[in-house]
Amino acid sequence: MRVQVAIVGGGPSGQLLGRLLQQAGIDAVILERQSGDYVLGRIRAGVLEQVCIDLMDEAGVGERMHREGLIHGGFDMLFNGERHRIDMEQLTGGKHVMVYGQTELTRDLMDARRAAGLTTIYQAGNVTVHDFDTAKPRVRYEKDGQTHEIECDFIAGCDGFHGICRASIPRRAIHEYEKTYPFGWLGVLSETPPVHEELIYANSPRGFALCSQRSHSRSRYYLQVPLTDKVEDWSDETFWQELRLRLDPDAREKLVTGPSIEKSIAPLRSFVTEPMHFGRMFLAGDAAHIVPPTGAKGLNLAATDVKYLSGALIEFYQDRSEAAIGHYSERCLRRIWRAERFSWWFTSLMHRFPENGEIGQKFQEAELDYLVNSRAASTSLAENYVGLPL
Repeated sequence: MRVQVAIVGGGPSGQLLGRLLQQAGIDAVILERQSGDYVLGRIRAGVLEQVCIDLMDEAGVGERMHREGLIHGGFDMLFNGERHRIDMEQLTGGKHVMVYGQTELTRDLMDARRAAGLTTIYQAGNVTVHDFDTAKPRVRYEKDGQTHEIECDFIAGCDGFHGICRASIPRRAIHEYEKTYPFGWLGVLSETPPVHEELIYANSPRGFALCSQRSHSRSRYYLQVPLTDKVEDWSDETFWQELRLRLDPDAREKLVTGPSIEKSIAPLRSFVTEPMHFGRMFLAGDAAHIVPPTGAKGLNLAATDVKYLSGALIEFYQDRSEAAIGHYSERCLRRIWRAERFSWWFTSLMHRFPENGEIGQKFQEAELDYLVNSRAASTSLAENYVGLPL
């Protein structure tokens, strides 16, 4: 097979890139090692910045997002038993975010690709990338007991943190920055109405909690837990009981509980690869960077990568210019490091770090008090949360 761009990874990054390239008349194939159903079964973030919303519209797949997505103009900060609202729209001149599940966004893109009759190779086994430091990159994979090869001009590594693309780059050619956190997030998805119309971020002596949502009838809740905890240690009853203990009285009273339809524990890390390309292979999304989910930046950073990468590839084919390709990594990383800093700061502010003791909790409470009572500090938080300008 011969294509212009081979996209490794069929999640939201790969699907969005494939859609934008298709609209520009660029031939691209997507390879995904899992099945389509598996991809849609992964429960991920659901807070979209304007850059992500605009790209979905540009890709022509934003209709259901606008119909079902929930506009949020603010969120609540809970500490010392009281909630304080951060009014993002007022603080940022009318900017907001949209709550729309990553699964639904990916489904919209997959449906559009299928309707266009474009090639997505699911359950592609043993994917390997070759000669990406030359003008003739190749991708090999196994399917139905046979080995196949794709010749291409460029490889887009959208295959996540554990994917083959970044792992194939010579170690001397990249630098990896990483911070791991001493806790994880226990997440529960339930068919219950949200406890509040907007998100609640809770700093509690018992640990962090987040009350989120996917729709008016589907809720997503998180608890900070030790990395040693296992999902099977947490029954639904135990989860709801602990969540109540981390909320304020009003939220406890309004909390509707029910059976979990998904439950998982995710570790938290900050991770960045520099640069984000090697030869004719480019990394995008989780293949290049990971942020703690506290700031809701992961999917939005991936969308920004795709915006820059699709634009660079389109410029290459339409104008025969490699200028944007040459600046891809630099343009992405400036925004990535800003989001990494914000996500690290917000995570450090809202979670319990046992090694910091009681004084650490007091420091957090003092900073939170300043944050909600200083317009300048609140504005900084709101500006970062809705997304800094490109």
